[in-house]
Amino acid sequence: MSTDPSQTCPTLRYTLGAQVTVTLRRVSTPTGSHFPTTVCESGAQTPVPLGAGNAQLDLTTVQAATLHPAGGRLPLPRWTVTTRPRTVDVIGDTGCELPVNTAEPAQSCATAWPFTPIANSIARGAPDLVVHTGDYLYRNDPSRADDKARNPGCTLRAEAASWACVVADFFRPAEALLAAAPVVLARGNHEDCTGQTGGAGDAWFRYLADELRGNGTCSRFPPPATIRAGLLNLVSVDTSFADPNDTGSTAQVNTFLPQFQAVNQAARQRPAEDFFLLTHKPVWMVKAAGQAPGAVTWLTHVLDAAVAGTTQHRLADNVRLVLSGHVHLYQMLDFDTVRPPQLTVGSSGSPPDSGPIDGNVTGQPIGTPPQPVHRSITQVVNPSNPPAGLEGVHGYGQLQHVNGTWDLTFHRTDGGVRGQVCTLSTSLANKSFSCH
Repeated sequence: MSTDPSQTCPTLRYTLGAQVTVTLRRVSTPTGSHFPTTVCESGAQTPVPLGAGNAQLDLTTVQAATLHPAGGRLPLPRWTVTTRPRTVDVIGDTGCELPVNTAEPAQSCATAWPFTPIANSIARGAPDLVVHTGDYLYRNDPSRADDKARNPGCTLRAEAASWACVVADFFRPAEALLAAAPVVLARGNHEDCTGQTGGAGDAWFRYLADELRGNGTCSRFPPPATIRAGLLNLVSVDTSFADPNDTGSTAQVNTFLPQFQAVNQAARQRPAEDFFLLTHKPVWMVKAAGQAPGAVTWLTHVLDAAVAGTTQHRLADNVRLVLSGHVHLYQMLDFDTVRPPQLTVGSSGSPPDSGPIDGNVTGQPIGTPPQPVHRSITQVVNPSNPPAGLEGVHGYGQLQHVNGTWDLTFHRTDGGVRGQVCTLSTSLANKSFSCH
């Protein structure tokens, strides 16, 4: 993204044997003070090939450019067509929460917002890939922010979702992370269409989407996007508008059913490769649980029903994990069946939700057909002291490919590991984590 008044795009230089120079393609031009940017990309016509190195934006080819990450250095994949990322960090729900409703508390963006230290911790660890499970733009009323001096252009309610607010909520705090690793971005419900240009959905398609736009259009149900990372495939299903009020409605099942059919079709075409399904709203996630059978609150019924409605009535065998956010918690559920574990990471910025007691979750049947939870790990402050101790813990998830499978850990804001190391089984019929 550039604020160059000439509306020209920079060039990209990288090495692949010799030095290659590519002029980026212009996607959009400035739209008033709300989006005063020229957006450029390499695009599908001139992708940077695997094996390239030393990617650098040439800052001399534009004037007064604002570029993130700093210095114009671009991270490139370290995997090949026959390998996969060794370390994948997972973040979600990262924005600083400033509700329009003044009866709801405003988060302190200056002192109680952990996204910048989380992003810096991830950058220090130099992962191969970062996955964001969605929800970036939380400054619905920027006038309530306590860091307005740092964010000119993002200080009034009318400036919500502007370029300056996208910088404040994502590009600046994520600057070190964006310089350290390629990033896969899922769309969250905070980036949903508002019915007008200039809203968060417009900002999503202008700056963050898989296919960038510059015409102000916003789609609620775009098709799935598949991102190949060598032998790891991430298929992103846009669930930003799935059951908008989280009521348990299944009215949209016929909208999502063909999307999960497409996920299964893609997975069946590469049966020897790993697939992770990326959805902002979880397919299965227990938000609350009592001790009685069936005393659970879980999300998201319409996605579960759509999966059950596919030809296979489930996700393909080699879909090994579901990555989601939305609920401001970190939780891993597995079922020890062909159903893949559900990893929810919505704990990387916004105020945490309260979670369940994991012992009350284990054994509870959820989903279609109902399957009892085999293992539940939710990161809360102190599960032995409900309800105060059930507040979630800020942090992020990390998947490391070790000995042909994946190790999962939760990391605190400072990068330290909290809790156990959990290893995903190699069995595709009984997918579960063993933890130690």
